[in-house]
Amino acid sequence: MSNVTLEIAGRPFAVSCADGEEAHIEMLGRMIDDRARRIGSGQSEPRMLLFAALMLADELHEAHRQTPAAPPQAAAPIAAPAQDDAAAVERIVQLAERIENLAATLEQAVHSA
Repeated sequence: MSNVTLEIAGRPFAVSCADGEEAHIEMLGRMIDDRARRIGSGQSEPRMLLFAALMLADELHEAHRQTPAAPPQAAAPIAAPAQDDAAAVERIVQLAERIENLAATLEQAVHSA
């Protein structure tokens, strides 16, 4: 575990975090400090922190609302691809037979001439 000291509205706050998370926690602290400073020092500390948290929660809510939700992924029926494959194979076989028939007809025409 590591300890990080965050300065929020001019006051230090010691925070414990997992090793390697220090930079991330410091960045989050700067975001909170930025919102707290926007509110100003006219508020009591708990009220200022409450408003900073509300501002961040509102920004997060807006970001979630503006991000389109991914459509639910329905599991594809196992039989559907097999049916599509079977139809494609059948069509290929039909085309191959047609080509063979055309080739046979051309060969007969060449040998008859």
